This record gives sequence, structure tokens and C-alpha cells, in this order.
Amino acid sequence: MARRIAAGAAYGGGGVGLVGAATVGLVLAEVRLARRHVGNGSGGRVPVADGVYGHAYDIPGEPPLRLTMLGDSTAAGQGVHRAGQTPGALLASGLAAVAERPVELRNVALPGARSDDLDRQVALVLSGAFPVPDICVIMVGANDVTHRMPPTRSVRHLSAAVRRLRTAGAEVVVGTCPDLGTIEPVQQPLRWLARRASRQLAAAQTIGVVEQGGRTVSLGDLLGPEFEANPRELFGPDNYHPSAEGYATAAMAVLPTLCAALGLWPAEEERPDVSRREGFLPVARAAAEAASEAGTEVTAAMPTGPRGPWALLKRRRRRRVPEAEPATRPL
Repeated sequence: MARRIAAGAAYGGGGVGLVGAATVGLVLAEVRLARRHVGNGSGGRVPVADGVYGHAYDIPGEPPLRLTMLGDSTAAGQGVHRAGQTPGALLASGLAAVAERPVELRNVALPGARSDDLDRQVALVLSGAFPVPDICVIMVGANDVTHRMPPTRSVRHLSAAVRRLRTAGAEVVVGTCPDLGTIEPVQQPLRWLARRASRQLAAAQTIGVVEQGGRTVSLGDLLGPEFEANPRELFGPDNYHPSAEGYATAAMAVLPTLCAALGLWPAEEERPDVSRREGFLPVARAAAEAASEAGTEVTAAMPTGPRGPWALLKRRRRRRVPEAEPATRPL
């Protein structure tokens, strides 16, 4: 299914659905009930975390690394009260510590955004008002599922965004659609359908992103098994967005891939580790495995062969993200 969705996105198809028509009425009723208890991904104050992190590593004459966040409320950091608790601030602080270099963070993510808003966000990033980022992190997909955006359209917009950013010279890491089946107030059968739709979209996103030269990290951790086991700790007050602890968990999963994309990870850890079930796979198979196991990275590895493009699947060891200090605003 993921391969069909990605192919439809690449070649203009739009008829691949995630849920059969016979279930639509029941699903819509469940959605209305769930939205009475949780936020719908929009609204609410989001802390402004833009600025420079890692002042201890400042070297006169050397510019900071530039990190830009794009996507929806998850990328923006909705659900927490302090800027240092947002995923952008956590990633900027972690990247600064690994690179031993300041990191300038800019966030153009919009709460409630779907993948079709990435066109606007990328235009902001590449407008010329700011230098092209060294690396971009995109987190998007949850609102596509809850608003029933056709998955082929969703993947088409995401792939185009990655292509534009890569063409401009930025590295790109995408946190794929989280598992919405773990949202506590959602009942069956919507819970099962949401999980199925989320994972299918995440796998299709992986195929589209890798084919455009980006890397993906599956964000099942964001609303996955750890959240399901500890909802009071890892969800925020609205039972929808992550808490500070939840964002820290997600940042720990994304940071190693962020560093690897910039060549900052130890060379010995770039080789596949058979003991962790890492290796080279056809991209569709790698995407399916990543969607079912949170924190898994997929990146392009080999030219297209008889079974299509190949990818490297890695299960990187997580590194604790240092607590983000207050940033200074860039001039």
C-alpha cells in the first residue's frame, strides 16, 4: 500500500485510499466524538524558540549552523509553555553540543498545518531574507490523517518540499506521521483505523522522502508505545500534543539522524550493525519496517535495481538531549 501511495504521488494518481467507503460514516462519528475530548491540532499559544543556541562554542568569525523547523504543531512545539521545551530548541541545543558550534534556530512550522502548507513554508525558508539552512527538520502528517487528505496528495506535497530544499543545498530530515492510534480518548474502531492510516502514510512518506535525497525517522515514539504506556507523563494537558517529556523523547530519536546528515556522527556508527537488524533493503521494505518500529532511520543507499531503489535502515542509539538554555535572538 505504501508503494502504491508513493507511486500515485509521483505519477499524479490520487485514488489510493486508506479507509474503505463503507466505514466512512462510522469513522466520522468517532472523529466528532474524539474532538470533543482532544484538540484538533490547531490553536493555542506556541512558545517562540527562534534564536542562537550553544553560546559556549562561539568562535569569532565562524557563523553558526542553521537549523530550520517546518511542519505542524509538533514541529512548532505546541503543548509546552517554555521555548526551551520545544523540539526545535532541544534539537538546536543537542546539535550545538555534538558539533561544538553554535546553532541558529528558525521555526516556520504552523499549528494545524497539513502537508499542502509546506509549499508556503518552503517559500519562506528560501525567500532570500535568510541564508539557506544547513539542515531542515520537517514533522508533518497527523493533520493529513485527521482531515482525510488523500495520502497521494500528502506525499506529493512532502516530496516536493524535500526536493526544493535539497536542490537549494539543505540537508533534510523528516519525522514521519506519528501513530495516532495511541491518543487516549480515541475509541475503537477509530483507534485501529487511525493506527493503520498513520503507519501507511508514514511508510509512503519514507519512500517519497528517500527518493528525493532526504532522510526519515519514524515518530512512533512521539505517540507510540512509550506514550501509550505513560500517557499522563508524555501527553500534554490536551491529551493530544506531547508534554515536555514527550518532546524530549522525540528529540532523542531525531538528533542522531540530524547529526549523521551533517557528517557529525562517528564513522564507525555509520556502518550497518547486524546485531541491531540494520542493513540495506529495497526502499519499500525499509519504509514498512520503519513505520512499525519507532525511532528507525531510513536513508538512500544504492542506485535503483531490479527491485527498485535501495535504502539503508538503521536503528541508531539514542543520545540524551541537553536541556536547552535560553537563546539569544539573532540580529
